[in-house]
Amino acid sequence: MSQLSRLQTRADQVLNSDSVHVPSPCVSICVIHPQTGLCEGCLRSLDEIAAWGQMPGAQQRDVWQQIQVRCADKLRGLAS
Repeated sequence: MSQLSRLQTRADQVLNSDSVHVPSPCVSICVIHPQTGLCEGCLRSLDEIAAWGQMPGAQQRDVWQQIQVRCADKLRGLAS
């Protein structure tokens, strides 16, 4: 399973969970893509990464939703 597929699966799990705790998407591959401005490992922006610890759970879930969309977009691009 590719890194993107694993991240997408994790996003699905987090978004379908009713847990109060929202886990960080960080996968310790911290490289910011120069054109997209997104981390290659977790697909978050620098602003999302920097603010994560202070975000309320609802906002963290919003970031996970963005990650899910970004994963789908990237996977769709790979299939083309």
